Amino acid sequence: MDSLSQLVLGAAVSVAVMQRRTAVWKAAAWGAVAGTLPDLDVVLDHGDPILNMVLHRAETHSLFWLTLFSLPLAAAVARLHGEWAQWKRWWLALWLVLVTHPLLDAITVYGTQLLLPFSDRPLGVGSMFIIDPLYTLPLLVGVLWVVFSRGSRVGLRANTVGLVLSCTYLVWSVAAQQHVTDVARAALARQGVTAQHLLVTPTGFTTLLWRVVAVDGDSYHEGFHALLDAPGTLSFERFKRGNGLAAELQDNDRAQRIQRFSQGLYKLHADGDRLLVTDLRMGIENNYSFSFVVAQRQGGVVRPVAVQQQGSRVDVSRALDWAWRRMWGEQLPPPR
Repeated sequence: MDSLSQLVLGAAVSVAVMQRRTAVWKAAAWGAVAGTLPDLDVVLDHGDPILNMVLHRAETHSLFWLTLFSLPLAAAVARLHGEWAQWKRWWLALWLVLVTHPLLDAITVYGTQLLLPFSDRPLGVGSMFIIDPLYTLPLLVGVLWVVFSRGSRVGLRANTVGLVLSCTYLVWSVAAQQHVTDVARAALARQGVTAQHLLVTPTGFTTLLWRVVAVDGDSYHEGFHALLDAPGTLSFERFKRGNGLAAELQDNDRAQRIQRFSQGLYKLHADGDRLLVTDLRMGIENNYSFSFVVAQRQGGVVRPVAVQQQGSRVDVSRALDWAWRRMWGEQLPPPR
C-alpha cells in the first residue's frame, strides 16, 4: 500500500496497544516510524529495474526478520523514553506495527515475500489497489482525533473505530473479489475460454470496478466488471501473449525472473529488434507499470541487453473519466 496508509496504520496500531501507558504522541510517532521502515528498501539499487522490482518487498517485508528486528527496536525506544518498565508493551506495539505493514502489502497484487528466508514465493491477494481512500481515511481521522485530543477516551475510541472500519473494508474487498471471480469464471465458460491463470484485481482507487485477466495458452483476455453492471455483461478482449518468443528468451535471466515473479501473468513482445517482457498484473492493456526491454536481435542472434523499463503513456484525465463512468455501470471500452 501507499506510504500514507502504512504510516497511519502504524500510528493507529501503536496507539491502540499502548493506550495511556505512554504519551499518545510517542505511541503515534513511533508507530508511524515503524510503519514506514520496511519500505526503505526502495532506496537500494540492485543493479537494474527488474532486480529492483522483484527484490522489493523482500527481506524488509519478511515476518521472520521483522520479528527479530522488533526486539532491539522496542528496547531502544523504551530506553530512550525512560520507560523500561513498559518494554514488553512497547515490543508488542512495535512488533504489530512492523508485521501489519507486509500483511497489508500482501493484500495488493504486487507480491510480498512474507516467508523469507524459508520461501521466496511472492504472495499477493490482489483485492486492494495500492491507493484506496476508503481504506486510509478512517485510519487518518482516528489517529488525528486521538493525537489532538491528547489521548482522551473519545479519541482512543475514535482510533479503535478507524482500525475496525479499515479492517472491515479489507474483508469487504476480499468478498467483492470472490464475487467478481465467480462472475468472471461464468463469463469465460460462456465464451469457451479455459483460464490457466486468472487475475481479478480492482482498478485504481476503488473496489467498485474490477479488472479481469485470463491467460489461455498463447492468448490472454482482458475484461472489466463493475459491481453495478447488469448480470451477464462481462466481455473480454483477446490479445497475443507472445509465446513464440519464449524459446529466444528461455536463457534470459531477467525475463525468467519476471515470469516467475508474475506467477504466469506476463507477456512477451517485440518492438522492432527489441524484445520485451511485461507483467500483466499492474496497469491495463497498452499501459502497463512494469514493461522491460531485456534483449535485442542482432544479425539473427538474440543478445541480452542492459534492462530498460518502458514508460507508460497514460492520458490521466481520460483514464479517470473512463474509470468514474465505468464504475457506475456505464458500458464503455477502456482507454487504449
